[in-house]
Amino acid sequence: MSRPRAKLTNTFPGCPVESALSFIDGKWKGVILYHLMTEGILRFNELRRRVPSVTQRMLTKQLRELEEAGLLSRTVFPVVPPRVDYALTSRGESLRPVIMALKAWGDENVLCDGERMTLKPLKAKSQVESENA
Repeated sequence: MSRPRAKLTNTFPGCPVESALSFIDGKWKGVILYHLMTEGILRFNELRRRVPSVTQRMLTKQLRELEEAGLLSRTVFPVVPPRVDYALTSRGESLRPVIMALKAWGDENVLCDGERMTLKPLKAKSQVESENA
């Protein structure tokens, strides 16, 4: 798990936002949490299919960090071939409002066009007023 800068110098971060973000930072952690929130228990390869841009090594690393933080649980079944399930813990589930707020903000503000992501143009003040009326 990446550590807040302050932890690198052995001092208290002093900022709850920085501390909280340190547990979910990383390019894929929020996406992993989102898929587990919306789809429930997933196996490793199911997660890989839902996040095709992530490498196997990076997905493994991000999953380990989320498990270490207590945000998800990993269950290994003693079968051949090996089966591993990932599920949210209650602490991971407590992040639902945060992850869903990020999704809502993205739906409203981000335009995904193929491999490019850009911010949507801001609405004119008159458009916003007419929508709120």
